[in-house]
Amino acid sequence: MAGNDWINSYLEAILDVGPGLADDNKKTSLLLRERGRFSPTRYFVEEVITGFDETDLHRSWIRAAAIRSTEERNTRLENMCWRIWNLARKKKQLEGEEAHRRAKRHLERERGRREVAADMSEDLSESERGDVVGDISAHGDSVKGRMPRVNSVDVMENWSSQHKEKKLYIVLISSFNKQSSCSLHGLIRGGNMELGRDSDTGGQVKYVVELARALGSMPGVYRVDLLTRQVSAPDVDWTYGEPTEMLIPISSENSIEELGESSGAYIIRIPFGPKDKYIPKEFLWPHIPEFVDGALVHIIQMSKALGEQIGGGQPVWPVAVHGHYADAGDSAALLSGALNIPMLLTGHSLGRDKLEQILKQGRQSREEINSTYRIMRRIEAEELALDACEIVITSTRQEIEEQWRLYDGFDPILERKLRARIRRGVSCYGRFMPRMVVIPPGMEFHHIVPHDANMDGDAERHEDNPAPDPPIWSEIMRFFSNPHKPMILALARPDPKKNITNLVKAFGECRSLRELANLTLIMGNRDDIDELSTTNASVLLSILKLVDKYDLYGHVAHPKHHKQSDVPEIYGLAAKTKGVFINPAFIEPFGLTLIEAAAHGLPIVATKNGGPVDIHRVLDNGLLVDPHDQQSISDALLKLVSDKQLWARCRQNGLKNIHLFSWPEHCKTYLSRIACCRQRQPQWQRSDEFESSESDSPCDSLRDIKDISLNLKMSLDGLKSEESVPFDNLYTEENTIDRKNTADNDVLTLSKGILGGTKKAGMLEKVDNNTASKFPAFRRRKYIIVIAVDSDATSDFLEIIEKVFGAAQKDKDSGSIGFILSTAFAISVINSLIVSGGYSPSEFDAFICNSGSEIYYPSSSSEDSPSGLPFVVDLDYRSHTEYRWGGEGLRKTLVRWAASINDKKGERGEIISEIESESTRHCYAFKVKDPASLPPFKEVRKLMRIQALRCHVVFCQNGLKLNVIPVLASRYQALRYLYVRWGVSLSNIVVFVGECGDTDYEGLLGGMHKTVILKGVGKDARKLLHSNRSYPLEHVLTLDSPNIFQTEGCNIDDIRASLEKLRVLKG
Repeated sequence: MAGNDWINSYLEAILDVGPGLADDNKKTSLLLRERGRFSPTRYFVEEVITGFDETDLHRSWIRAAAIRSTEERNTRLENMCWRIWNLARKKKQLEGEEAHRRAKRHLERERGRREVAADMSEDLSESERGDVVGDISAHGDSVKGRMPRVNSVDVMENWSSQHKEKKLYIVLISSFNKQSSCSLHGLIRGGNMELGRDSDTGGQVKYVVELARALGSMPGVYRVDLLTRQVSAPDVDWTYGEPTEMLIPISSENSIEELGESSGAYIIRIPFGPKDKYIPKEFLWPHIPEFVDGALVHIIQMSKALGEQIGGGQPVWPVAVHGHYADAGDSAALLSGALNIPMLLTGHSLGRDKLEQILKQGRQSREEINSTYRIMRRIEAEELALDACEIVITSTRQEIEEQWRLYDGFDPILERKLRARIRRGVSCYGRFMPRMVVIPPGMEFHHIVPHDANMDGDAERHEDNPAPDPPIWSEIMRFFSNPHKPMILALARPDPKKNITNLVKAFGECRSLRELANLTLIMGNRDDIDELSTTNASVLLSILKLVDKYDLYGHVAHPKHHKQSDVPEIYGLAAKTKGVFINPAFIEPFGLTLIEAAAHGLPIVATKNGGPVDIHRVLDNGLLVDPHDQQSISDALLKLVSDKQLWARCRQNGLKNIHLFSWPEHCKTYLSRIACCRQRQPQWQRSDEFESSESDSPCDSLRDIKDISLNLKMSLDGLKSEESVPFDNLYTEENTIDRKNTADNDVLTLSKGILGGTKKAGMLEKVDNNTASKFPAFRRRKYIIVIAVDSDATSDFLEIIEKVFGAAQKDKDSGSIGFILSTAFAISVINSLIVSGGYSPSEFDAFICNSGSEIYYPSSSSEDSPSGLPFVVDLDYRSHTEYRWGGEGLRKTLVRWAASINDKKGERGEIISEIESESTRHCYAFKVKDPASLPPFKEVRKLMRIQALRCHVVFCQNGLKLNVIPVLASRYQALRYLYVRWGVSLSNIVVFVGECGDTDYEGLLGGMHKTVILKGVGKDARKLLHSNRSYPLEHVLTLDSPNIFQTEGCNIDDIRASLEKLRVLKG
């Protein structure tokens, strides 16, 4: 409110048409007409100024003020007051609802902590209440008085020695961003960046490009890819349509010998979504699966190419994938799961924090905010990223303490407890929490030469050819009557949050400051104020009015235009005049401009709220102020410009310590953090014969059998032998090793069984090739049809199989089309199902079971299987999805939750119970008798996250069954695994689904694969399972994609017509 100067004019106008405040001392209600009249003055003062930001009424006020008719003008003003009353009433209602939600959330979190403490059978000990000195905790706290950063030289030296010869490959993804770095919105390029084009192209674009470039110049890093969207729209520059752009390093520490054919940093533009138009990030959600598939194809191709160059023929997988912002975090989580590699996350601006800020304004309800910003989908993406990532990188402690703690997936108290148990080597019972670390953004300082603090030009007079002043200097100095005075510089958008109006007021009301200094406001670029957004225009007009009110002509500069390349010169001008840089924002998440100013030798005055506190602690080059206190702002500025010794000391401190924010320093800390991650990557072996073989010879089959026997084990879901394996997850390597040894023993047994069975056959030529040849068959298929139709009736499922088989019968018989079943059923149920339908397991290439937690392949023999079923489970996929699986600790929590549901229903009997026969090592299945009595799946997922249990909760079969599976497992991720593992081309996969389905339905649509929606199938699930979602399906589905086709009906002819239209079958 304080930033809107037009309010003063508004109040004066109302005073002219209504009784003054002093004339009306009665305490009667202002919300109603009193004795035939309404007091707009009192209502405005008491109701609006005390707590409502009415910036959006600015244009209405301008129109009202321009009306000359007194009667009409009074009517307009009175209508505005009533409009404010309605908005204020709505605000109070929304505030009440939000207060109720916060109280409920607090109770849920406290209940979750108590249950975790009960599981671990102990309360917080003293060692768990805080971190050991030198350890960076979830809060990022370290030694007091310094910015927390990794200061162990040993860690960095160990990392350098270990990875010197490895030549790391890193992927980044940014909104759409980063490592591989991903940036999804697409307007990213190495030079001449269009900063400020919109909210998606701010300083974060420059940051991610410089990060990629700096990492690419680090010793031991061979290649960095920054992934973004390829845009070929007519309203954007053609460079955004180039598939690859090399980022030229500004300086490199790598020797020439270390450079290679594909080394360095690159922007890789992945085509996804509409090709001919730029899309804001809020509307990119339906297209993210397509980006993930395209990125996966690029990374695998690049890993193979790097393997040929530097890996001795073995693929060189990325050491980490790093997502920046929510959409890129979501993509990085899916890529991390598909490739089984570590993930990092940088949140930058967070959805929950933005939601709370908008709700506080009282203008929009949650539903309205969600409709405009797709905010709930963004929040769920951030929650999923927390589930999957190993490290969350933040710029400041404030980001952790005030923003990340709003999320279900992060609790600083529980994080400290888990971290303490890890240090003591005690089991965490399947609970995991990402590591929060503070690594301030870096900057490139090599090109910066701080100007001498001298405006008289003495140094220049001794030069033969003094350099001319930059053009931007004259553009700024033309505003000043005395340009030699110290310059106070503010560099920010005309946004109310930046608090520029308060700065102008502080400057205008302090006569001593006006006499000693000039004020320069760099507020973006503009041609006409009317072309700016309403908010920015109102702030700018307020500033111009304040300049006039305080008669600051000749003291304040506010140029209309500047280029990005002018910014260093602007800093230089301020330093040359012995000026000061100020950031008076109400809250500043980090404050990169403060670092830039310090690098140019400028002392700083900054807000005490947010990141500047950490920056000041390191640089010690200025003063912190309360941004709401004009006197505090003017006093700090006056102190710095008047005390030359203090100014010189602050300047010197900044220049001395600025290297701590350099890109090399940032990258060293960054890479040492990656080195602390437990490295994961695909572990299977793929021989050259398997890669290229098209032969079905017995010798090839034997090689295939040997290869498969190293990775696969025959099994049946729910075997007691599996259930007996202890599965308490620790944050320790020992537990992982134990599981690996157990699996290795099982594999060894299987290997002996397969080879033994071969010997029993007596002749190699008589070995049944079905089991072995099924795996290479994936690569020989022209197309793969995936039947993923969800239904609660097995008869309906069999009918769909029959119709799909009938539609593709000719190509099925020729072997050009293969089939995969993808369901929520267990393999034992699937076996009974297909046998009852008269089908053989060998008619399918694979079975994706238990909502994507298991993959099985058909086997021609069942004699080696304890269950007698002819299936082979893919152990590689099990290890692929093992990450953060809660195991027995998760199962106990689920059983306790189910018991609490049953207890609440009391006389109605058992509502939900575990299905032990269908539960497996990686899937806990529950039978639901009354779906209406259960909370929606989003509440179950929230409960698990609050207790630090990472998993996917899937309601299936129209709510009659609940599957809980690993967080990196799903039916759509299983398809990506088949591409990574067996080379199954995603673009040659056709997925059949209904009009709706299980709660994982959205993942089956989109991506590079083709989708056929069977009309009239599964539509009941939309009402039964999807009516109470966090966000509507329409926010994540796009039915106008060329890869999605909806049938006219559900008979054989309709299915055949859809396959012909997708060019899978010939018409």
